[in-house]
Amino acid sequence: MTRPEASLPQRLGYAPDARLVIINCDDIGSSHAANLASLEAMQRGVATSATLMVPCPWAREAVELFAGQDVGVHLVLTAEYPTYRWRSLTGAKSLHDNQGYLPWTVAEARERARVEDVAAECRAQIEQAYAWGVDVTHLDSHMGTVQLDPRFFEVYLALAEEFRLPVRMVSARAEPVLGFESRAPAAGRGILFADEVWAQWGRPTGEQMRTVMPRLKPGTVAEFLVHPVFDGPELRGYDLTEAQIRVDDHAVAVDPEIRALIEAESLIPISYRPLRELQRAGALEAA
Repeated sequence: MTRPEASLPQRLGYAPDARLVIINCDDIGSSHAANLASLEAMQRGVATSATLMVPCPWAREAVELFAGQDVGVHLVLTAEYPTYRWRSLTGAKSLHDNQGYLPWTVAEARERARVEDVAAECRAQIEQAYAWGVDVTHLDSHMGTVQLDPRFFEVYLALAEEFRLPVRMVSARAEPVLGFESRAPAAGRGILFADEVWAQWGRPTGEQMRTVMPRLKPGTVAEFLVHPVFDGPELRGYDLTEAQIRVDDHAVAVDPEIRALIEAESLIPISYRPLRELQRAGALEAA
């Protein structure tokens, strides 16, 4: 009889039916208010992880504030706000719009960007994070840009393999919508990722957590995304349409009821660091 494959929690040293959760603060470095709100979400709230937008003006502050926290790199190919923009690190022409910034939309980034420029830019963002002293735990993608295009996705996997980092991955339920196979190629290269990712922009995150967390399957790792930002003139000055989503995400991340839900469901909070260490150990064994 063939033995069933070990669950990811089991491979991480937990019971085979354990349910693990990563709660990641996306977009640190994007603003001072995002940095402070995300830090509070990790220090006082339920967040376990964060990802850094290296090209953004407040990235250096985030590096200092989040020293000792588990931080990955939020690979950036877009700058989506009408009056608050940023440029690439490499300066490649194909990565910029007619105003000289990274494009507003994923569609424009996909249309303009040359694959070799994407690869050089993503590498530069990772290397800059390391040069700043960040002990990078994982990779993910701002607005999903690097994950949603098969050309860029190959860059994503190649860098994850080279830097020996786990990645955020679309859930199996979403892969048919993506239009190309992503999970199997990553697993085949020894790259680790959470079993499920829960994020639906515009749906209240608290509602999603309350609905989904009790239904998480035994023997899985699930990631939930939050985008915490403190309310005030800074946020309202750059996010002209969806600021309240970010304010509400901060409230959810520090909500005692969410912490109580996690405890009541016997969910085990982790960051991406254990996945990184497991991935690196597997690479050594295979060498």
